[in-house]
Amino acid sequence: MATDFDFKSNHILDVIKMIEDYRLDIRTVTMGISLIGCTRSTMDATCQAVYDRVTARAARLVEVCEGIERELGIPIVNKRISVSPVSLVAAGVDGNPVDIARALDKAASELGVNFVGGYSALVEKGATSSDRRLIDSIPEALSVTQAVCGSVNVGTSRAGINMDAVARMGEVVKEAAELTKDESSIACAKLVVFANAVGDNPFMAGAFHGIEEPDTVVSVGVSGPGVVDNAITPLKGASLNEIAEEIKKAAFKITRAGQLVGNMAAERLGVPFGIVDLSLAPTAEVGDSVAHILEHIGLEQVGTHGTTAALALLNDAVKKGGMMACSRVGGLSGSFIPVSEDQGMIDAVHSGAISMDKLEAMTSICSVGFDMIAIPGDTPAETIAGMIADEAAIGIMNHKTTAARLIPVPGTKPGDEVNFGGLLGYAPVIPVNTKGSAEMIRRGGFIPAPVHGFRN
Repeated sequence: MATDFDFKSNHILDVIKMIEDYRLDIRTVTMGISLIGCTRSTMDATCQAVYDRVTARAARLVEVCEGIERELGIPIVNKRISVSPVSLVAAGVDGNPVDIARALDKAASELGVNFVGGYSALVEKGATSSDRRLIDSIPEALSVTQAVCGSVNVGTSRAGINMDAVARMGEVVKEAAELTKDESSIACAKLVVFANAVGDNPFMAGAFHGIEEPDTVVSVGVSGPGVVDNAITPLKGASLNEIAEEIKKAAFKITRAGQLVGNMAAERLGVPFGIVDLSLAPTAEVGDSVAHILEHIGLEQVGTHGTTAALALLNDAVKKGGMMACSRVGGLSGSFIPVSEDQGMIDAVHSGAISMDKLEAMTSICSVGFDMIAIPGDTPAETIAGMIADEAAIGIMNHKTTAARLIPVPGTKPGDEVNFGGLLGYAPVIPVNTKGSAEMIRRGGFIPAPVHGFRN
C-alpha cells in the first residue's frame, strides 16, 4: 500500500512541477455550437437567433472552466467557441453576413470568451453565391470585430485545389491587412486559409464547428512545449530513439491532463466530450518554445540542416505518447511552428537561420503551415496566393491539414518588427521571394486531386 501511495504521490508531484516550473497549461477549452437552423427570413432575425443560441449554450462555459482551473490548479489560457461555417447560415437570407460576425462578437464579449471561430466558407470544389459573399466580407468582418476569427478551406486531397479561391484569398489577405494597418494588420492574424480543414479543431484562428459534429460539443487543445523541453534537456549524449521515448512520456502526461479537463468540462456543462488536440502550441514567453525543443535535440539553431528531421521525430513522438493517454484524439495534433508565438522561431528569423523556404519544408511535417508570419507590406496579392497554393499542395499530397496565416503589414520591410499583443506575440518581418507567380495564379481553375486521393 505504501508503494502505491508513493507512486501516486510521484505522479501528483510531476503534474505540480509541470504546472509551476515548465508552463504546462491547457491552451483552450473550445465549445463547438451548431448554428444550423438559425437562418430566419431577415438578416436581423438571423443575427438574433445566432446570438440567442450561442449565449444560451455557452452561458456557463467560462464559469465552469474557471472552476476547473481552481480545482486542479491547471491554467486554462483561453475559453473559446467555434460555430458552424457562417456561409451556411447566411445562405438562406439576404443581407450582409458581417452582421452575423457582429452578433457573434457581441455574444463573445458578454460571455467573456477569448475567441469565436467559424466565419468560414468551405470552397474546395467550388463556391456558392453565399460562399462568395462571405469571402468578400471577410476583411470587413474581421476588422470591425474583436473576437471573431475566419477561415476558408480551398483544397482537399479528394477534390484538389480551387485556384480561383486561392487567388481571391490572396486579395482578401491584402484587403484585411489594409483595413487594420493601424493595428499591425491584426485582421490577418484572425484569418486562416486551409487545405484539408477539420471540423473538430479547437485552435484559432481556424476553428469552426463541422457539419458532422453534434449540436454542442467540448474539445480541448493542450500545450506544454516547456514540459517536453525539460524532459529532453538533461539527456546529454542520448540516442535519438531515447529522445523520442522521453518525448512520448512527456506527451502522455500533458495529454492526460487535457483528457481530464475535457471530461470534467463536458460533464459539468452537460454536453458531449469531443476530442483532445495533441498539438504543442508555443507562446513567445521564455520556456514555452517548440523551436527550443528542436535545438535541444541537437540543432545549433532551428532552421539549420536537420531541422525538418528533428521536427519529424518530435511530431511523431508527441502523437504516439498522446494517443495512449486519450480516448479521442482529433483536431490538428502535432507541433505548431508559428513565428510570432515562439521565441526560438523569432530569434531564428532575426539571425537569418529561418527563411520562408525552410518554413515551407517544415510544414510538410508539422500541423499547420505558414503560421503567424509577418511579410513585407508591399508583397503582391498573387505572391501571397502562391504561398497559399504551395501550402495547400503540401497538404493535399500528404493527406494532412495545412494552412497559411500570413500578415503583410502595410509600410513594413524585412527586419522590421510587428507586435500583435497577447498570445499572438510579435514577429520580425521575413523576406519573401520577389520573383512573381502572377501568371500562374491568374490562370485560375483547379489543380486536380492527386491520384492517391481517390480511396474508394
